[in-house]
Amino acid sequence: MALIETAELRLNVERMGHRDGRPATGTVVLVHGLLTDSLASYYFTVAPRFAAAGLDVVMYDLRGHGRSGRPASGYTLDHHIDDLEALLARLEITGPVHLVGNSFGGTIAFGYAARRPDRAASVTLIESEPATATWAPKLGGILHRVMHELAYNEADALAWITAHRSHNTARLAKGAARLARETTLARDIPASRVLTEDEIRSVGCPVLGLYGGDSDLAELAPWLRSLLPDCRTVVLPGHEHSVLVEAPGTVGDHVLALVGAADAEGVAGVAAR
Repeated sequence: MALIETAELRLNVERMGHRDGRPATGTVVLVHGLLTDSLASYYFTVAPRFAAAGLDVVMYDLRGHGRSGRPASGYTLDHHIDDLEALLARLEITGPVHLVGNSFGGTIAFGYAARRPDRAASVTLIESEPATATWAPKLGGILHRVMHELAYNEADALAWITAHRSHNTARLAKGAARLARETTLARDIPASRVLTEDEIRSVGCPVLGLYGGDSDLAELAPWLRSLLPDCRTVVLPGHEHSVLVEAPGTVGDHVLALVGAADAEGVAGVAAR
């Protein structure tokens, strides 16, 4: 792992490539979700497989998460997109990248693709959605519950989590409670600037949506396909929000298929010109 200094803060980064040192066939950037998540959710699931497939794999802890810096304020969606843009610049990654985002990480990835369409080779949304006018209050409600059920009643909440889940889950929840309590994250994210429908439609790279069949986000699949010019969605029966951890093999299959197809299309487009 490496700590990368940007103009704003320190980001903890893990980069993984093919073990034999061959040049990468492309770059995939993995963006994790909020509160209890970190780059570890990729490190122990799909990242090694992507590296073995010949990809340059970049994972990082979001601001406030894992080993990255934890500023007291500055947690809007645009702050997170700025971090991603600064990270790629510091790593001197200049070509289009394949963006994979889990939960809130997918919202960041899509926002980056809308801001920099020239830098997005593909976007995969795992149990995620673009930032819309309905997304903001929905996420705000989730964060409000975290603040009142976990951050302000931490002892009781952690005791319940330990008894009904695991000590590791309780440890992650304790870190999430501290983040929610000591920073403006819970206020900043719902106040983020959201995308217009035209901005969403402007994302022309291939987009893949992966959803658990028992998740309420699965309802987004037809809407995404209706808006985006190149979008495919997959619903995985029997899963809820933790698709990445519960079905990493299936997730990896679909992402690698998307990356391979997008790269082949890009090569064909260059040849045609």
